[in-house]
Amino acid sequence: MQPKAPNYLQQLCIEIPTRTVGTAGNRQATDFFSEKLRAFGFDVETPQFDCIDWEEDGARLEVGEAASEMVPSPYTLGGNFRGPLVAAETLEQLTKLDARGQILLLHGELAKEQLMPKNFVFYNPEEHQRIVRLLEEIQPAAIIAATDRDPGLAGGISPFPLIEDGDFDIPSVYTTVEVGQNLLAHLGEIVELEIRAQRTAATGCNVLARKGNPQGARLVFMAHIDAKTNSPGAVDNGTGIVILLLLADLLKAYAGPFDIEITAVNGEDYYAASGEMLYLAQQGAEFKKIALAINMDAAGYVDGKTAYSLYDCPAEIESAIRHIFAGHAELIEGESWYQSDHSMFIQRQVPAMAITSEKFWHLTSHITHTPKDHPAIIDTAKLVTTAQALYDLVLALEKHTINH
Repeated sequence: MQPKAPNYLQQLCIEIPTRTVGTAGNRQATDFFSEKLRAFGFDVETPQFDCIDWEEDGARLEVGEAASEMVPSPYTLGGNFRGPLVAAETLEQLTKLDARGQILLLHGELAKEQLMPKNFVFYNPEEHQRIVRLLEEIQPAAIIAATDRDPGLAGGISPFPLIEDGDFDIPSVYTTVEVGQNLLAHLGEIVELEIRAQRTAATGCNVLARKGNPQGARLVFMAHIDAKTNSPGAVDNGTGIVILLLLADLLKAYAGPFDIEITAVNGEDYYAASGEMLYLAQQGAEFKKIALAINMDAAGYVDGKTAYSLYDCPAEIESAIRHIFAGHAELIEGESWYQSDHSMFIQRQVPAMAITSEKFWHLTSHITHTPKDHPAIIDTAKLVTTAQALYDLVLALEKHTINH
């Protein structure tokens, strides 16, 4: 399997130019994955969903005779906007602001962390919802956000897009804190903002592959196949998909008691999480049949080991996992984290395991969502080890009585 791992990663992260949901590259990636799974003898479905393809060619703000380059917020509408510059730093200031038809600069406290998309169901703080509602009520012509870093929600990108939401129709851009501070000297002046961006209706799909006994307890192995725009998406999450491909190869002759599901879900890095929402809608009561769901995200980083974490697992499954993984020195038990698709199962009290890199927090702070997330930072031998450990786990679990 060793030669296959780097080849798969090269295909997903270099030969395919982008895996952003809605793009031709994303469809190429799901085709690649589904074709491989069929070749390994799996029954494959590719349920589709509607989504947005989005293109941008930069943005420019003119203030008098000076001009600043801006970055269009992902999925923003484009256009040309002209009006007085106004600003808000706190939620209290925003509630008192008359911004209709004006260009609104958000900075300071209001721009400290990325706002969750207004229809995002998995995590959406009330404070974020209130800010979005206020922005839609006061109706500025366009928004400029001055941001720094937010590794918890935005990954390693700096400045980060405050708004990343195709359901939010006020055009917006983002820039650095320094540029934002300079703009405060021009409050009340007429500014002109050009945003070169366009939304296009598109489709995407999940890839669900099954093998084994349809009446047996379900084992779900999952990774998200999409990636952020302008990032090769190696650790986030090309490596997860490679592990699934290697595992599927090992399972190509599987005829055991489990209903094995290998799924590439499509939307973890997309504002609407469309693939996740489709998966939830299609599973319904089927969640009750899942004995264990295993999610791979951000595995294979060259520095550190591969870390696994367990969530609501019965004692016999926990024991089997720890026993099998102890036989692989590369694998260690790490701390709990929830910023990926295993949260779908945890929220429904389904036993789950997440597999990532020991240096997860470093990756999310400096690497993910950026051009640095390149195959050069991956040790593909770790992906082979993880796939082998998961295969060994399937065989070990056959010796246990697992109810669903």
